[in-house]
Amino acid sequence: MQKLILFDPDKCTGCRRCVLACSLAKEGVFNSEKARIGVISIWEVGIHVPMFCQQCTKPLCADVCPVGAISRNEKTGAMVLEPNLCIGCKMCVTVCPFAGCLINPHTRAIMKCDLCDGDPQCVKYCEFGALEFVEADEVAYIKRKAGVDKLATAFKQIA
Repeated sequence: MQKLILFDPDKCTGCRRCVLACSLAKEGVFNSEKARIGVISIWEVGIHVPMFCQQCTKPLCADVCPVGAISRNEKTGAMVLEPNLCIGCKMCVTVCPFAGCLINPHTRAIMKCDLCDGDPQCVKYCEFGALEFVEADEVAYIKRKAGVDKLATAFKQIA
């Protein structure tokens, strides 16, 4: 069964430990520009949202790649980039609605999350549990439960 990274917006503090863990795991340095995950902060409302590859069932990045440099790893279910095939056309960057394909500003090479071969470091180092690595079929249950919990809280406030 395919596993996915699930994000809980109520737990993210914007600390960016996930970003640093990713850049260290993938590039050997603490550098947010070299991470395959980024955090967008909306300071006016205090929301922080990690942006990363969603490992889409029908990935636009793979569909648009003219040389087939992006494919699914059957073991992990991750959409992975084969750097030796990539010609750097950046079409994958253009079509990804989740900013899952990125450009390394130093090398100009394309980067994307590959789930760290089934052991995503961003999840491992998320101190507050905002990121979880779960079975794909658990995602719907977790989201429904969160919705029910929010509804219950709302009812308590008006009761």
